Amino acid sequence: MTRPHRLIAAVALAVSLAGPAAATNGYFAHGYGTIAKGMAGAGTAWSQDALAAATNPAGMAFIGDRMDFGVELFSPRRAFTVTGGGPPQPGQFLLRPGRRNSGSEYFAIPHFGINRTIGTTHSLGVSVYANGGMNTDFGADFEAGDFSTFFDGEAGVDMAQLFVAPTWAWRYRPDQAIGVSVLLAAQRFKVKGIGTFAPFSSDPQRLSNNGYDTSLGWGFQLGWQGQVTETLRAGLSWRNVVYMQKFDKYRGLFAEQGDFDIPQMFNAGIAWSGLGNHTLLLDVQHVRYSKINSVGNPLLPNLFNARLGDDDGAGFGWDDVTAVKLGWQWQQSLKQAWRAGFSHSGQPIDESEVLFNILAPGVQEWHVSAGFTRTLSDRLALSGMAFYSPEKKVKGPNPLGPGQQIELQMHQFGASLSLGWTF
Repeated sequence: MTRPHRLIAAVALAVSLAGPAAATNGYFAHGYGTIAKGMAGAGTAWSQDALAAATNPAGMAFIGDRMDFGVELFSPRRAFTVTGGGPPQPGQFLLRPGRRNSGSEYFAIPHFGINRTIGTTHSLGVSVYANGGMNTDFGADFEAGDFSTFFDGEAGVDMAQLFVAPTWAWRYRPDQAIGVSVLLAAQRFKVKGIGTFAPFSSDPQRLSNNGYDTSLGWGFQLGWQGQVTETLRAGLSWRNVVYMQKFDKYRGLFAEQGDFDIPQMFNAGIAWSGLGNHTLLLDVQHVRYSKINSVGNPLLPNLFNARLGDDDGAGFGWDDVTAVKLGWQWQQSLKQAWRAGFSHSGQPIDESEVLFNILAPGVQEWHVSAGFTRTLSDRLALSGMAFYSPEKKVKGPNPLGPGQQIELQMHQFGASLSLGWTF
């Protein structure tokens, strides 16, 4: 492993130990950086900190020389409830009725960005940010006769994704810029408690309970941002598929022998400042989960037509997700700004896909947020935000247990603080 790869892996390890999760649209964060998250993640057309490249690399051209760093305290509350189902019959997979709550309810998630202008038209920067949300921990008590979710002890997954995004932006006109980020990505994953699916696996020894595995990869993201009229800004960005190394320890689980690439993402947004000190933002984001086989392949009929780990092996059956984000900022004074926002996204899990998604219940749809920035000195500012994502439920049949219903449930809340230093 080369020195850059070792560095990325080490940072990935640190981030995942701190807590691999964030308020989620699917398993992508609903926004990046404290300022954008205070407006429900909107910011494609108007960038204000050095995390801008996570949404739109071109935005780095407009933020000047600055560094931003902070931490988010995030709490996802996940559960599932099983009802119905008679005595098990040959060929059926009936779960124990009742409700189970996931542990691991609090995470601390750091973020960092730095940007430096080069001459009058160029800038170079680095943004460091994470995705998560695929983290569950369902316990078991063997002495009490409780053999957990899938009758194989404690069950759950732990998934972290880290991006280190070196970014170049070119302000080719005073009010127009393009940018490109090279995305250096790292993933860390483990799963436990699904050994009962071994008869369906192409490699049962690399299916479950093998500890953490890490994969590295890279991609790129392009963006444009600029002034359209005196009061209207716009922005566009596109991220290609980030091609990752395979999870060798779990080649008997993920389709394509352990493959888990990171899907394409599109962002488009506008920002309107025609109300004095108020700015309104509207973003649309689209993530193509369904094009990644390990995520998008359905459980059935794939589970019966191919083995887990094969090219057409069963996945989580996720659909693509489109999120709409509306944000507001009020610059009350030179020292004080206030923010609010809400977003809505279609959640990716169909009713027919609830069984496997007990492990990864990314069902959230709504996010509501508020935030502020307080200037502390000529060079230092403190920003904060808080958000809430109300409970969402998805209920459907157990496809391997006739007459049984599974309901996935989750709600989320969290808050973050960050410091911005201009130099």
